[in-house]
Amino acid sequence: MTLITLGAPTRGCPTAAFAPRGSSRPTRAARRQGRVLMGAGLALLPWLGYLAAALPPAEAAAWITLDTFEAAALIAAGSRLLHGDGRHRLPAAAAAVLLVADACVDLATATPGTELTTALAMAVVAEIPLAVMCAMLSARPPRGTCRTTSSPSLSPVPSAASTSDHRDAR
Repeated sequence: MTLITLGAPTRGCPTAAFAPRGSSRPTRAARRQGRVLMGAGLALLPWLGYLAAALPPAEAAAWITLDTFEAAALIAAGSRLLHGDGRHRLPAAAAAVLLVADACVDLATATPGTELTTALAMAVVAEIPLAVMCAMLSARPPRGTCRTTSSPSLSPVPSAASTSDHRDAR
């Protein structure tokens, strides 16, 4: 009888708990991406004040809530990248979804003219590129992890139909 453990580390592949102390040091690219995400998240904070002052209260509440979640996700993903923390993927995925939703709602609710041009520029220059970066960061496996399958391959148990087919074939 073989003991099967799901998700067990393979030989030569340390888990995060047993990884060498210096292995979580972020790469130069991760630090740059972390700074971009932190900067974008922090830049949204003054924007929240502007929205609160410029929009009617009911409309401001919706936009402030969306942008607050965006800022929190961007700051969380960016700070985790800066610290070499592999748990940046979930906030990066959330930020990607929120940024795409923000761009879509901005474009759908903008009136033709200057407002639509501004929404399009924001989507093309900031929101969509940040969403793509966040999506790529969320899909990339953490540095230093082994690429193994999470479950072992097991042979299928024959069904009653397949065993009767074998008997008929004899």
